[in-house]
Amino acid sequence: MIKTTVAAILSLSLACAGCAGMTDTQQRTLSGAAIGTAAGGVIGAISGNTGMGLAIGAAAGAGSGYLYGKHKETEQAAYQKGYQDAQKAK
Repeated sequence: MIKTTVAAILSLSLACAGCAGMTDTQQRTLSGAAIGTAAGGVIGAISGNTGMGLAIGAAAGAGSGYLYGKHKETEQAAYQKGYQDAQKAK
């Protein structure tokens, strides 16, 4: 269990260090995976299968972060289109 926890912390540290050249959606996906991994590790440790908890948490977090990032991209695109349409109407 200690090895798995150390591996999770190391993975989170490395993941956060590499965010500089990423798009917002990529950063949100990675952040979601990191948060999900942490939550999954805790839940897995409580339930007795830390590795499975880490894997499920990372997958769920990455999926959630990706979907949220795509939602924000769509929202921004709609805002930009509305802004451009308003500028044309002047």
